[in-house]
Amino acid sequence: MDRFIDNVIEFYEKLSSWEHAIVRETELSLPQMHTVEVIGSAGKLRMKELAQKLGVTTGTLTVMIQRLEVLEMVVREKSESDGRSYSITLTDKGKRCFDLHHRSHEELSQELAGELTQEELDQFNRLLEKVVKNF
Repeated sequence: MDRFIDNVIEFYEKLSSWEHAIVRETELSLPQMHTVEVIGSAGKLRMKELAQKLGVTTGTLTVMIQRLEVLEMVVREKSESDGRSYSITLTDKGKRCFDLHHRSHEELSQELAGELTQEELDQFNRLLEKVVKNF
């Protein structure tokens, strides 16, 4: 178990360092980039859904969305069916930012996958899905 713990910690540290280095090249903070990434992957999310996906309160998210609006990355729109609810979508600028960041993730994934055989990659992916599902 100690070896597993060491490997998890080392993997997290390397991934975190890589992510910080990528985000440092943008005008966004890491939490802002994660927010853009979640919205970009979903296309459109209600504030409550977005807060749940990010693991933050709606109050914290409101501040984040306001800052992203100032940076012209997102648009907040009132829901047609519920006037108290807002949906968040990316602006064109936000979509460009998402696309660049997503490409970086694709490049990293290809680099990591390049070290594995197809069988190892399939097995790793199944195990990773299982861990993520139960995390």
